Amino acid sequence: MSRRWWPRALRWVPLALAFAVLVACGEGAGGKKFLSNDVTGVPWGRGFALTDHTGQPRTLADFRGKVVLLFFGFTHCPDMCPTALAQMTQTVERLGPDGASVQGLFVTVDPKRDTAEVLGKYVPAFHPGFLGLRGSGEETAAAAAEFKIFYAAQAPDASGSYTVDHTAGIYALDGAGRLRLYMGPGRTVESMVHDVKLLLEEQG
Repeated sequence: MSRRWWPRALRWVPLALAFAVLVACGEGAGGKKFLSNDVTGVPWGRGFALTDHTGQPRTLADFRGKVVLLFFGFTHCPDMCPTALAQMTQTVERLGPDGASVQGLFVTVDPKRDTAEVLGKYVPAFHPGFLGLRGSGEETAAAAAEFKIFYAAQAPDASGSYTVDHTAGIYALDGAGRLRLYMGPGRTVESMVHDVKLLLEEQG
């Protein structure tokens, strides 16, 4: 097993353990089935204390009444992060007017490089309503631990550039701020739209 492969494999361990006792799907409004992993009722993913790219302190309570799509990543990410943000954007757009009731959040796991200014240029480029969130090293670690997110910066190359291995799923929280769904790497925009619609229907 190569040393390069091993950290990437580790990013799935926390979620694999956390979801080991969960049913793969659950019921939403009207008994309809979610297509994503239903994690309703887990005793984690309850909140965070971070700062958005405008400098405003943020907690989950700020987004009550909206379905939240939450992703942990970093702006230098070459593939998973822009893909996730693009999927979140397309989901909101396909919901039409109901998209106004969905909040996209991007939490950086690389606060050293991802300043408020960097996040302010990167995240809204995908959707003007999305927010980039950051914290100190300790605050980032606390938020990641609360949501069972693995992340680890790799050794920099000769130019000083480095990547960060991290969990690649998107979380969905309902309007009451409860963690409901884990949308894994196999997700599609269609499955995300389906599940977000069910969460919105629950709100009435």
